[in-house]
Amino acid sequence: MGQRITVVDAFTHEAFAGNPAAVCVLTEPTTEAWMQSVAREMKHSETAFCIPQKGGSFRLRWFTPEGEVRLCGHATLAAAHVLWEEGWLEHRKTACFSTLSGELTAAPSGRVIELNFPSRPPSEAEAPAGLVDALGVTPSWIGRDLEDYVVLLADEAAVKACNPDFGPLRSVDTRGVIITAPAARDRVDFVSRFFAPRFGIDEDPVTGSAHCCLTPFWASRLDKNVLTARQLSARGGELEVELCGERVKLRGTCVTTLRGNLTESAPSDSSWSRH
Repeated sequence: MGQRITVVDAFTHEAFAGNPAAVCVLTEPTTEAWMQSVAREMKHSETAFCIPQKGGSFRLRWFTPEGEVRLCGHATLAAAHVLWEEGWLEHRKTACFSTLSGELTAAPSGRVIELNFPSRPPSEAEAPAGLVDALGVTPSWIGRDLEDYVVLLADEAAVKACNPDFGPLRSVDTRGVIITAPAARDRVDFVSRFFAPRFGIDEDPVTGSAHCCLTPFWASRLDKNVLTARQLSARGGELEVELCGERVKLRGTCVTTLRGNLTESAPSDSSWSRH
């Protein structure tokens, strides 16, 4: 029997909404080439690969169809959901992950999962050549965090109306581009969309890692540390965020939509332990 794989919709209460992620829980390290091949085959924004470590923690890596990324929220949410649901970890026990972005945790609270991630506040920056034209928007402010550009727009309608030209946007040297604005609806503080064509993701449905930047950004502007966010992709997604000093808490729910087995088993490769 090949490697078990599970598909989970994250940051949603219902199936076929939010952001789907594939999750493989491995019994031993495997090759980067195999993980990349699986991610390319699955075609989700991210596929998560995790393996149990000594002491009850898990090593976790994320791959888009085009390459590995350093931080991913929705696939971490999905991975924790799978660990509890499939018995890799006691349901009420916090999942601890060792990642390229340091130690991350996922704690259950009823159906809600709370991620503890690093805060990545943006600094004002000059727009790189081609960014604004590719987006076709009029920015109120432009900034950058460790990996992404942030483009503030006037209102929610402008975020919804944005229709990027992904060819030119792909040439901008960045992991991704976040567009954001104050929300127009009750009980939501801010809205956003996220584009990452250089990583094979024209538009990501719900982007947890982008909210590591958006949370301190909006906490400062709205003078509140607990906020409700909505990502305005076609699938849509909701999350509650909280700024806690140099950390950000992201809260959301998951729904499993598919369980199966790959016909290919994961080849063994001990070099994973060196990452």
